Amino acid sequence: MSGDNFFVVGIGASAGGLRALEEFFENMPSDSDAAFIVIQHLSPDFKSLMKELLSRRTRMEVHRVSEGMAIAPNNVYLIPPGKNLRVQEGSLHLSEQQSRKVHGAISFPINIFFNSLADSYAEQAVGVVLSGTGSDGTQGLQAIKEAGGTVLVQDPNTAEFDGMPQSAIATGIVDRVLPPAELAQLLYEYLDSPIDPDNVE
Repeated sequence: MSGDNFFVVGIGASAGGLRALEEFFENMPSDSDAAFIVIQHLSPDFKSLMKELLSRRTRMEVHRVSEGMAIAPNNVYLIPPGKNLRVQEGSLHLSEQQSRKVHGAISFPINIFFNSLADSYAEQAVGVVLSGTGSDGTQGLQAIKEAGGTVLVQDPNTAEFDGMPQSAIATGIVDRVLPPAELAQLLYEYLDSPIDPDNVE
């Protein structure tokens, strides 16, 4: 465990994720006392405007992650393009994504972050999967669940691309499936009065 006395919410999104993220943060009050870390599939060839766009939707401070950045409650952190991100001992650590040419595989940055979140925060970890294609995030959600954390997924019927939500739901481990605005409202209520971690296996 990290020893930090707050929840850390990892949010994975890919294609169609911007609208879902905007809806989520519009409905997440700025005083939840959790840290929010957004892991997106971003092209390294284009400048991301996510910081500017999300800053219009939340009163929380929005940061582009730099190496070694410490996380704090009521802040939002965004993965930079072309990087993988891990959290360890309350700080964020970046590494280069493998080239797509390596084994013909693409990187799975959401799984990579969710696994580190499970390792560092256990029952204080929350994993959220929003709109996207493919299956990134599914294995990481399983790690969070096994560590005693909470797992939330966007209702596929409200996702522009339902591949990632459907893949996650198929595991059978998801706690709740809701539209992004309702996920935010549910999560805020949960963060306000979480289940006693001592009563969770």
